[in-house]
Amino acid sequence: MFPIILVSIFAGLLLALIAFRLLLGIVVISEREVGIVVKKFSWKKLPPGQLLALDGEAGLQADTLAPGWHFGYLAWKYRITRVPVIEIPQGEIGLVVAEGGASIPGERILAKVVPCDDFQDARAFLKRGGEKGRQLGILTAGTYRINTALFTVITAKNAKLHGMDPRELHVYQVESDMVGIVTALDGAPIDEGEIAGPVIEHHDNFQRAQAFLTGGGRRGLQEQILLSGSWNLNPWFVQVEQVPMTEVPIGHVGVVISYVGKPHEDVSGASFTHGDLVNPGVKGVWVSPLYPGKHPINTRIMKVELVPTTNIVLNWASRTESHKYDEKLNSITVRSKDGFAFNLDVSQIIHVGALDAPKVISRVGSMQNLVDHVLQPIVGNYFRNSAQACTVLDFLSARAERQQEAASHIRAAVKAYDVQAIDTLIGDITPPQALMGTQTDRKIAEEQKKTYEVQREAQVQRQELVRSTALAEIQSQLVASEQGVNIAELQATSRVKAAAGEAQSLQLQAAAEAEGMKLKAVAEAESIRATGEAKAAAYRGGVQALGAQTYAALQIVQTIGDRGVRIVPDVSVSGSGGAAGIAEGLTALLLRQVAAERLPAQTAAKPAAAAAPAPAGGNGHAS
Repeated sequence: MFPIILVSIFAGLLLALIAFRLLLGIVVISEREVGIVVKKFSWKKLPPGQLLALDGEAGLQADTLAPGWHFGYLAWKYRITRVPVIEIPQGEIGLVVAEGGASIPGERILAKVVPCDDFQDARAFLKRGGEKGRQLGILTAGTYRINTALFTVITAKNAKLHGMDPRELHVYQVESDMVGIVTALDGAPIDEGEIAGPVIEHHDNFQRAQAFLTGGGRRGLQEQILLSGSWNLNPWFVQVEQVPMTEVPIGHVGVVISYVGKPHEDVSGASFTHGDLVNPGVKGVWVSPLYPGKHPINTRIMKVELVPTTNIVLNWASRTESHKYDEKLNSITVRSKDGFAFNLDVSQIIHVGALDAPKVISRVGSMQNLVDHVLQPIVGNYFRNSAQACTVLDFLSARAERQQEAASHIRAAVKAYDVQAIDTLIGDITPPQALMGTQTDRKIAEEQKKTYEVQREAQVQRQELVRSTALAEIQSQLVASEQGVNIAELQATSRVKAAAGEAQSLQLQAAAEAEGMKLKAVAEAESIRATGEAKAAAYRGGVQALGAQTYAALQIVQTIGDRGVRIVPDVSVSGSGGAAGIAEGLTALLLRQVAAERLPAQTAAKPAAAAAPAPAGGNGHAS
């Protein structure tokens, strides 16, 4: 029973509270809400074209309910709609579209900015001439109590619902070493004859769009650029293209050619009559170049021509330097006085000073134009003209003089263009093949002659060397001989002394031996005498017994036998045999000699006549 009573009491209080609230028209708005008020009944009507009521008219009210308790909003008279507050996260922006307000003038596409507390005061927006449609003003990071009946806020969260890329609602970032080239989408048209809008002050790098338009900003490409950083930019107002900063390498300067700027005013001076120069910020070629480094240049309205300040080598040949300025240059074809056409390679070294670079660019437009339109005709025509004044051989033999003359001529010619000609060098010369064949043969003959002379001198030197070597060797032998003589003299002296001693010894010995020999000789003489007497007695006996002739013949035969004297010829040839007999005899003689060489020495000594074949007939013999 008691719980039923409590429920009844609670229900009664609740009904009383609701009745009290309805009677008093109490409305409670929380901290994170905005109350949108719609008035149901009013004697006043909204003017035609007006969306929100400003003076108690029926319909959507311009004023909203802030957080808290609000009285007098009777349910039969008002309808309260609670909507969440608008939150813009860090790193994002919010775009606003007004559903009511004045019409945007035809010369603009975005509604102007009016003071309205960042669109939180709809009454101020409408009273101060706010325009309906896309707004120039944007919402940055924060929380906003906005009457969504009048304003639609586009954020990255709901961008796709409005046909936008969520990235467009991010704070714009210009990267390091980059520059942002800006194109404004609203403003007055660019002046005739210009390609970009002028620089406008006090718009905080296009973040204050209304200040840009109020200051006379033009729609289209802008002279001013954005540097590296973060920028709150309205994508309906500007578009940004990022390009690298202009880098001027070491050994170069950058000559700026500006197509926009202040009215042209020449500052080159009266002496420079081939172009004009202007101060930085003025349309034309800037008198001050950019030095090595990185420069924030708007490359859509300016051109930077790089000019090397180091020596530049240009080759009229088949090779090309890394700068490529001489890529179109070829060997120079010339014709000599004697009618021969030949090619020659030329290298030209030039230098452009940093302060002279703007003058060069103002005169010729670019370094490539300097090479193609100035240096190429000057160098080529000089060598063609100079070659016609001499023969091919004269040109070849006087190469050094030609090179010096060319350097002087070209130096004076290019000085008028504010260019320094450091040196002119003649490279390979390709004369006619037929002419060079004759010259080559002549040269080879001369070189061969020189070679023979060198060889002859080498032989002479070799002879001298051999002679000197022989003398050196003889000298050594002479020294050896002299020493040998000295040694021999010493040895002879020694032998003389030794012989003297031996002589004395021999004298004594000889005396003794002489005495002995004398005695021996006497004995032998006696023996010989006795033998002779015995033989004489024998001979006398033989003569007496046999007779003198017979005994003499017997002694001869005995002597022949004792001495081995040959009495029969080795080869016998008959007189009647003729040539055949002689041949047989010679053959027999050869056979005997061969046989004698093969037989032992003792056998060969014996007579061989008995072994020879008997001669074939004949009456007489000859040996």
